[in-house]
Amino acid sequence: MPGPTPPLHSLRPLRRRHFNRLFAAVYASAILSLFYHHILKLLHSTTLVSFFMSFLLFISDVVLAYMWSTTQASHMNPVHRQVFPENLQKVLDRKDVPALDIFICTADPYKEPPINVVNTALSVMAYDYPTEKLSVYVSDDGGSELTMFAFMEAAKFGKQWVPFCRENDITDRCPNAFFTSNYALNPKTMEIKMMYESMKTKVEGAVEIGKVNDEYICSEEERQVLSQYRTKDFTRQNHPSVIQVLLNSKRDVDNRGRAMPNLIYVSREKSKSTPHHFKAGALNVLLRVSASMTNSAIILTLDCDMYSNDPLTAQKALCYLPNRSNRPNCGYVQFPQRFYGLNKTDIYDSEYKRLYRTHLIGMDGLNGPSYVGTGCFFLRRVFFGAPSSYIEPETPELAPDHIVNKPINSREVLSLAHHVAGCNYENRTNWGSKMGFRYGSLVEDYYTGYRIQCEGWQSIFCDPSRPAFLGSVPISFNDALNQNKRWYVGLLEMGFCRYSPLTFSMRAMGILMAQSYAYYAFSAIWSLPITVYAFLPSLALLQGIPIFPKVYEPWFYLYAFMFLAAYGQDCLDFILAQSTFQRWWSDQRMWLIRALSPFVFGTIEFVMKRLGLPTHEFVVTSKVMDAELSRRYDQGMFEFGVPSPMFVPLATAAILNLIAFLGGFVLVLKERSFGSFFIQMFIAGFGVMNSLPFYEAMVLRRDKGRILTKTTLTSTLLVGLLYGIASFVLKI
Repeated sequence: MPGPTPPLHSLRPLRRRHFNRLFAAVYASAILSLFYHHILKLLHSTTLVSFFMSFLLFISDVVLAYMWSTTQASHMNPVHRQVFPENLQKVLDRKDVPALDIFICTADPYKEPPINVVNTALSVMAYDYPTEKLSVYVSDDGGSELTMFAFMEAAKFGKQWVPFCRENDITDRCPNAFFTSNYALNPKTMEIKMMYESMKTKVEGAVEIGKVNDEYICSEEERQVLSQYRTKDFTRQNHPSVIQVLLNSKRDVDNRGRAMPNLIYVSREKSKSTPHHFKAGALNVLLRVSASMTNSAIILTLDCDMYSNDPLTAQKALCYLPNRSNRPNCGYVQFPQRFYGLNKTDIYDSEYKRLYRTHLIGMDGLNGPSYVGTGCFFLRRVFFGAPSSYIEPETPELAPDHIVNKPINSREVLSLAHHVAGCNYENRTNWGSKMGFRYGSLVEDYYTGYRIQCEGWQSIFCDPSRPAFLGSVPISFNDALNQNKRWYVGLLEMGFCRYSPLTFSMRAMGILMAQSYAYYAFSAIWSLPITVYAFLPSLALLQGIPIFPKVYEPWFYLYAFMFLAAYGQDCLDFILAQSTFQRWWSDQRMWLIRALSPFVFGTIEFVMKRLGLPTHEFVVTSKVMDAELSRRYDQGMFEFGVPSPMFVPLATAAILNLIAFLGGFVLVLKERSFGSFFIQMFIAGFGVMNSLPFYEAMVLRRDKGRILTKTTLTSTLLVGLLYGIASFVLKI
């Protein structure tokens, strides 16, 4: 009699869910009491100005209360999962391992250096996975010969790197990560390193001069491939599709004579007259091209700078997919985003601990986490309708159950691949609306995962102790803010579309999942209350007008409880997520910064788009590292250094709160009215504490990363203007 099947995973609800539920009930009662206090103040307002200020504070607290409620949805049932990939071989024969297609997208060789993309691809090509069932597809939306050349070189180096990793049981299978670690010094390792450095020199040299020199071209075949980019009409925005099989597992072998994974380069057809739908469009092309060539049952999507940090990650995903989880309609397994190169305190909150861990373990206790754009293993079937209502693609060869029985470099296969990569292929089809990655938002990951879950698919959050993937982070403050602004434009597009979490998902997934998605979709509305609290109390303090309860009044204790409880829970979540107090402080500071700048600018851009007004083009976040900039980032210094309108509201708030705190201090000493102005003094002082990097960059620093004098002067003039307006209005 066979023994019991060994477990592949376990699930444990976290004990703190009980405390979270009790806390939510108590805090909700406090919110109702606060609303009662606001209504009393409105009813007893004696002037129009006092009524207006009370009304602004009331509306701000209503928004804060709603957004707080969205954060609590993910606190109701957080869970912890554990996987046991060592048991997989006991229940799954090698011949039954499902094939895996890996999608990597890049868009600009100057902002996303090809050598970084190559490192990402090589890290997954070296997975501990049957090579004949592994295919890596690289989407080059920049249509650049530099990226093509980089991967032609990667295909050669990969034949040395993949067997080297497997024979030496290397864990860091990203070449750059391995060669910057404490690796063993031996002749073979040094030989591989020399090969890597040679490849890196060629690739970076080509990027530096903007073309591939003839000295780097080794064969007539390579020359013909690169000649496609050198035709007269070939531009980034207008060119035919380019699909190149760089490695074929049926033909190409490594230096030990074993099969290599498939490596396919794809640059879809582009036309200025046809919308291309950014990354979602590129992913849909990869979905169709891969279906025509390999049609693997499982798909992994990766950002170009998010390399694999664990060669067993695919096995961990197979502990759930397909049909091995405790969820009958599990459609994808999401791994958290983790990052390398963070400075000690993570000054820009690039770790996104709340988004990528705390919130996702909470959603995992409901219907499953959202899709965060990278590190996600999908069943191909999820892109073709709900679990119970399959949508047939317009081309039979694209069906998820279609078996490809022709070589990937055959004329028939390549002809179909070019056809489905055409810029007009999606016309009058369901692609982007009911099939594939969904269009309609700049944040295609959030939108696609949301729509998939609304259709009835569920998901799993897999968070192993060793990070599955590691990515780079913006080290420029301006880049970080612009990246945030782009995200929040896309999230607002989602929040106010026909599939809004406020309406559509309530019916599809229930209130808790709807609230969890609303937390993302309406993040930008934090800007209203934070802006009010950043400016109104300080302006009133400078005019000597108290707007909050006095220290000795009972309502004061309600304000104190609500502030300390909310911040206390948030800090506790961070500590329990294996973070530090210093990084939590950076996180809450960046939350305030985002609310005053990218949330505001994102909202403005969203409204302009809705009104049909011109807006900024999509900008790829730069992944290029500058040595001097990196040094300042490692030292924990904010990087300003460029003229940006996004710095102005932040500098304005910083200056105003400093003046208000100092002016308020003089006022309370002079009039002995500390109790009347304590909350306003506290808010101004809290703003000052969070603005210390700004004061340093305005006054003390002399490096290239300081705030430009023009920005400081503009912000100072705005403070004077606000003070003048407040002096006139508040004295009425």
